[in-house]
Amino acid sequence: MKFTLDKALSLVAVGVIGALQGVQAAPVYEIKNLSEVYQSESDSAELIGTLKRTRNGYGMAVNADGKSVAVAKGKKKLSTSEDDDEGVIDIEDGIAPEEKITFSIDKPIIANNFSFIASEFDTAKPWLPVFDSVNGTTDPSETDSEKPETINSVDVYYYGINDAGVKVGSMTSKEQTAPYTGTNEDQEFWYYREFEERGFAKNAAGTEVQLFPPCTMYEKDATCNNTAGDNKVNIGGFSVAAAINSTNLVTGYAGTELSESSKSRIDACVEGDTYPIDVCVQKDQYPDENNGSRRVQYHLRAYVWQLDETGSSVTDSKLLPLGLETTSEVIYTAQGLGLNASGVVAGRSHHKRPGYDNVSFDAFFWTPDGTDGAYQPHWVPLIEDRFQSIAYDINDSGMLVGSFRQYIEGYVRDKFFYFDTQNPEGEVVVPNDFYNALSDLGSKPKSVNNKGQVVGFIETTHEKDKPRPKAGFLFDKEATEFNDLNKILTCESKGFAKNADGAWVRNKVEVQDGTGVTLSYNQDIKVVEGNSINEDGVIVGTAFVRKPQYQYDINGNLVIGDNGLPIFAVDGNGDPLTSFLPRMVVLQPGSGTADEAWLAANNCIDDNGEGENYERKGAASFAWLFALPLLWLRRRFK
Repeated sequence: MKFTLDKALSLVAVGVIGALQGVQAAPVYEIKNLSEVYQSESDSAELIGTLKRTRNGYGMAVNADGKSVAVAKGKKKLSTSEDDDEGVIDIEDGIAPEEKITFSIDKPIIANNFSFIASEFDTAKPWLPVFDSVNGTTDPSETDSEKPETINSVDVYYYGINDAGVKVGSMTSKEQTAPYTGTNEDQEFWYYREFEERGFAKNAAGTEVQLFPPCTMYEKDATCNNTAGDNKVNIGGFSVAAAINSTNLVTGYAGTELSESSKSRIDACVEGDTYPIDVCVQKDQYPDENNGSRRVQYHLRAYVWQLDETGSSVTDSKLLPLGLETTSEVIYTAQGLGLNASGVVAGRSHHKRPGYDNVSFDAFFWTPDGTDGAYQPHWVPLIEDRFQSIAYDINDSGMLVGSFRQYIEGYVRDKFFYFDTQNPEGEVVVPNDFYNALSDLGSKPKSVNNKGQVVGFIETTHEKDKPRPKAGFLFDKEATEFNDLNKILTCESKGFAKNADGAWVRNKVEVQDGTGVTLSYNQDIKVVEGNSINEDGVIVGTAFVRKPQYQYDINGNLVIGDNGLPIFAVDGNGDPLTSFLPRMVVLQPGSGTADEAWLAANNCIDDNGEGENYERKGAASFAWLFALPLLWLRRRFK
């Protein structure tokens, strides 16, 4: 059974289908982190885009020096029991059940998010993941339940890196313990953290610096601040570092004050005697089991922190103004998400559109005032029927990229736009994607370089009421070209290889089952998001890689065969059931002329002659294709 990406075109698209993108000038890209380690005895190449013993990898940012930062998420539960995990912990051939991470003050805190880097110039592992410790974390591949010092309690997220190699993101504190005073006789400690989200920077020499929010200590009936005192409670505060520029200026957002309901929660902790105060605060810092939101909430504001020239200390910090004047106790938010070399910050803020009394949440940019260093807020102007907009990035010439929401053919869609901040009186520009008129394909940009090249993701089908698969895109403003990244990959990067007759065919991946049977399936790689692009056109993002699924029991443990290998799930024909896992991906422009490169990339098609189809062999699951695992979105945008 085959699934073609471009079927069931919308009415809008039907009228313009003849004017497809001008692909001839597009560069062809090669996936650079393909490594011959898919199986020790196989010639097939695997996309190695995450750390060992983690499930998912996400490429976050790349600098001009060929270095990137990324995030690994989700621990693999590969053991058959707590006492016997040797022999299977390194198996990477299939999809194992994810280890469930619980939020509880009664159990030790186990981290589930890890930071790694990849470099073009790493001679041993070019572009392959290398664990990068932050706040004392250990490599997840070295975790040993018998050695507590190897178990991470710190969650780490990388979001940006500049050309000097200074990396920024957010992290939690390490686990703390307090003597247990409850009724469970088997429990010795309570478990808590001093903070749940704090921005940080780490320079190329390895020096780490925390980026403090203005509100970390709370006192009843007083303003939240950073000064300790006898009557004050450490609430940790909230800050995130989202981007850093060439002058070591960092932007992000920070909690400036607690919400009124959160103050009431902290007051109850101080006045109660069920838990120690720090433990009680931690209990409220965890997500609500019903809706996933945190019980302790802050008023968030866009923020900048200036690091010194070595990136090892903070020399100044500034709060950026909200887009509206208010004394209301309602929680309003502003966030800095990208910035350029001049210190102009792009993001979003609550505000009131001109002529309206209702509050909107829209794309904003903030410009530094040369007189006193203060920042001035600017709304990105949008017409009335375009709402809930956001700006993700801005280049040195002032080209801002973002997205807004709009009803198209009766459905709410996100649409990519760009805006010239040097001409504030101008209008936003909505590029046509694959057609010469507005389509109903949802799209979001994530990064823009100084050449006007933009990467992000776009929907690839026109189904109305169903989830839509997504693909990474590359837009070139100067050439006015919009490309699906999967359409401009080399054949090898798509999972093809030449057979003995010189024809391109899908790589067959063979895996040995716990029953002793050798199973096979087609290799398949789909780039689903471009997250960052540097001046040389190198792109990092996320790709989905097809993998077979392991069998596991009702307790989430692998089912192991007599030969010591896991048993794969198969369909009625004995073919492996397959699904997709996200991996960090690095794309580099290929050599040769544009025409030669385009012909090379499109010389490989499936046996039905249609090309770029999803072939469902052994009941492949497409759940990942319909829901981008945008970890960074959930972390950045509360």
